[in-house]
Amino acid sequence: MKKKALVTGITGQDGSYLAELLLSKDYEVVGLKRRTSTNTESRIEHIKSSSFHIEEYEISDSGSVYSIIEKHKPDEVYNLAAQSHVKTSFDQPDYTFQVNTIGVVNFLEAIRRFSPETKFYQASTSEMFGKNVDMPTVAEVNPDGSDYKMYQDENTAFEPQSPYAAAKLASHHLVRMYRDGYKVFGCCGILFNHESERRGENFVTRKITKWLARFSGWLSKHDVLIESSGLVFDGDDICVSSNEELRFPKLRLGNIDAYRDWGHAKDYVNAMWLMLQQKNPDDYVISTGETYSVRDFLQIAFDHIGVADYEAFVVIDPKFYRPAEVEYLRGIPAKAERALGWTREIGFEDLVHQMLESDIADEKKEEAKEVWVET
Repeated sequence: MKKKALVTGITGQDGSYLAELLLSKDYEVVGLKRRTSTNTESRIEHIKSSSFHIEEYEISDSGSVYSIIEKHKPDEVYNLAAQSHVKTSFDQPDYTFQVNTIGVVNFLEAIRRFSPETKFYQASTSEMFGKNVDMPTVAEVNPDGSDYKMYQDENTAFEPQSPYAAAKLASHHLVRMYRDGYKVFGCCGILFNHESERRGENFVTRKITKWLARFSGWLSKHDVLIESSGLVFDGDDICVSSNEELRFPKLRLGNIDAYRDWGHAKDYVNAMWLMLQQKNPDDYVISTGETYSVRDFLQIAFDHIGVADYEAFVVIDPKFYRPAEVEYLRGIPAKAERALGWTREIGFEDLVHQMLESDIADEKKEEAKEVWVET
């Protein structure tokens, strides 16, 4: 008999990759999504399987969650639903807590009451660490020869710097409490930043690759070579010197000196599944063990389209700064590697290249549609 898994946040980056993984392992997958007036299923439209179903629910409504759990009594629940934008959480803290904390309580209570054998995965986040870091006891060296100065692992104390992180931390502790107090099989994956071609366009990594894809398309459309000297940087725009009417807005970013530990979401959903296959529940840091700045991401992405110096193409805009910034994240995944047998397969440069190539391919498809409509 097939295992049944419920996946919240099914229309998101992680939900789509996890659905593919579970289906490949012969699960029946029920994807849960909020009712919306627009189509939000672009990331899962390609999934065609008699074992894959979509149901509507509301995570902040206890009755809705209770009904779902009582109806399905699933083997596993993966809670990936969240208000996941740090900047938005400062503007909408109440909504952030309703989804990211009350929603988790609803699932834990539903499992406790109606399906105590169900295993529960909660998506925690490296943002919970905030500014807090540990120092290595032994000198470690980066691939570029510089010393590692800081890191976070399962023993690092939490110090959240945003309503998003605080809400996630409350849920993280709630899972532990239900695990200890009610024997709910609950695991938290403390996932560091994980990106992919399916990342939301409001996140900085995808914002960069989408802009570069559109910029490359604009250059191609107007027959301008990036290596030529025909580009002029005029304020917030990029112009073509031979035709001042050809203007393209520069890429606008906030703090590009923040450091993050970036991996690929496809690798990270495998860690989620592995956690729920263990004999005993526990919490795990999932990361690469490497840290790169937004500047590093920019340089690799611009290098990929033949631009040696990205700075002339970028505007630093204070409106994209957060009220409280997390400057440095670098996770140590030793526990997950040892206990779960988890390893990542996609490195940082490959991640950047894959995201950029995917967006360039999408941009070319859109250009082809425009040509077809015009003709």
